[in-house]
Amino acid sequence: MEYGYGQIRILHVLGGLGVGGAECRIMDLYRNMNRDKIQFDFLVHYSPEKTGKKSPTSDELMAVREPDYFDNSVTKLGGRIFCLPKFVGTNMKDYKAAIKRFFKEHEGEWKVVQGHMTSTAAIYLPIARKSGVPICIAHARSAGVDAGVKGLATRILRTPLQREGSTDWNFACSREAGYSVFGKHLMDIGNVRIVPNAVDLGHFAYDEEKRNRIRQELGVSNALVIGHVGSFRYAKNHEFLLNVFANVCRLLDNDDLNQYSILHGMRIRLLMLGNGPLMDEMEKLAQKLHIYDRCIFAGNKSNASDYYQAMDYFCFPSRYEGLPGSVVEAQAAGLQCLVSDSVTPEVNVTELVSMMSIKSEARDWARKILDDLMLHEDYGSEPLLEEIKLNQTLTAITGERRESIFETDDTPDMDLLDEGTGFETLNTMSEEDRMQFAKQAADEKIPTRMHRRIEYSIGDRQQSSKYIIGKLRSAGFDVKTQAKELEYFYEHGHF
Repeated sequence: MEYGYGQIRILHVLGGLGVGGAECRIMDLYRNMNRDKIQFDFLVHYSPEKTGKKSPTSDELMAVREPDYFDNSVTKLGGRIFCLPKFVGTNMKDYKAAIKRFFKEHEGEWKVVQGHMTSTAAIYLPIARKSGVPICIAHARSAGVDAGVKGLATRILRTPLQREGSTDWNFACSREAGYSVFGKHLMDIGNVRIVPNAVDLGHFAYDEEKRNRIRQELGVSNALVIGHVGSFRYAKNHEFLLNVFANVCRLLDNDDLNQYSILHGMRIRLLMLGNGPLMDEMEKLAQKLHIYDRCIFAGNKSNASDYYQAMDYFCFPSRYEGLPGSVVEAQAAGLQCLVSDSVTPEVNVTELVSMMSIKSEARDWARKILDDLMLHEDYGSEPLLEEIKLNQTLTAITGERRESIFETDDTPDMDLLDEGTGFETLNTMSEEDRMQFAKQAADEKIPTRMHRRIEYSIGDRQQSSKYIIGKLRSAGFDVKTQAKELEYFYEHGHF
C-alpha cells in the first residue's frame, strides 16, 4: 500500500521548525534516510491571529506564517510543511476542529504520524487514528516541564498518554523522558521504546582547520573559550551558566594560593549559541555581573558543528532535559563537559563528561571547570613535566597573555566590588583546613594533585577523536545507524 507521492510518508508534528533539539535531531535523521523509500512531512503550529479566524485551514496559516529555520532544508529534501493554529489552552474547540479538518483533507497520505509535541499529543493523535492513520506515535523528548501554570497545564494535558492503548507506539529519547511523559506503569511494562537522540558523529569530529577559522572570525584566536549551545529558555538555566562564568573570572582574579597560576593573564570567553525569549534578560545579567564584554551571544548558526571546534570546554547546567544532543555533539568534538546531574545519565558516555548538581554553588562549578582546564592526566606522571606540557598547550591556544581578568578601562575596582560579598575569600584556604588536608593526604598516601588514567589524552582532541567517536557510536548515538533502524520500522511497523 502506498501513502501518497509514491513513497511511505511520515508526518512529524512539532511546534515549529526552528533550531531546537527535536528539530535538529529529526533533520539529521531525515538527511540520512533513504528518501526513495521514506519521506518526511511536517505539521507545525502558528498563531491564527493574522488570518482573522479562530480555526483557519493549513493553507490559510501557511499564507501568513513566517518561514522558519529548517523550511528550505525540508523543501530541498522533498518534504512538505503544513500548519495548525497554535494551541493556547482556551481554544480547545477551535484547535480540535482544525485538526479534524486537516486529517480529513489529507486522508490516506501518511502511514505514520509521529508526535514530538507531547503537550497536545493526546489531542491530535486520537484524531489522526480515527481518520485512518495506521500508526500513531507519541515521542517524548523532555524529562521535565517549565515552572508555574504552564508546567502544570502540560502535565495535565499529557495525562492520557499514560494509559495503555492511547497510542500505537511510545518513543522516548531516554528513560527519564519516558517516565516523565508516559509514567511508571507504561515504562515498567515495557510499553515505551527508547530511541536516543542520535547525531551525525563524523560531522562533529574534531577539525583543527575549522577551529582556527571560527576562532579567527570570533576574535578569540588567543583566548580560552568556554562554550554552551542551547535556546535561551527556562530549562537551559543560562542565569546559572553566567554566574558560573563570573566565578571562573573571579577565581582567577583572586587566586591568592596560585592554584591556577598557569591560567593567570589568559584571555577567557564564554561562547553561547542559540536564541530564545530569555536572551535579552541574560544579556542584561551579563552586564550586571561585569562579564558582558567577555561573553559572545552568537545566536543560531547553520554551521553549529564548526563552533564546537572553536571551544575549549563545554558547560551545560540545564534544569531538565530529555537527552541533550548538544552534550553528545560536544563529546564528539572532544570537549570536556561539565553537565547538570538533572540531565539524563544516558548522556554520560565518555570520560569527557562530569556531572554536578545545580544545587551546588556556582563557585563550585567554576572550580571544577578550572581544575579540568589544568589538563591533568596520569597518576604516575612527573608533575613538573606535566606543568610544562600544560603551559605549552595553553600558550598554543592563547598566545601571549596580556589581559587581566576584567580588562576594560571603565571596569570598577574588583577588590572594592567584591568586599563583603564572599568573593574576596573565594580561593583562600584557612590554616586549619590546610593542615587537615595535608594530614589526610599523608595518612591516605595520596598525591595532593589528583590525575586521571584514561585511554586517551585529554589535551589532544585530534588524537582522541577516533576513540571518542567509537564510544558514542557503540552507545547508540550514531544517526546513520539509527536512520536504518527507523527505515525498517517505518516500512514494517515494528522493529
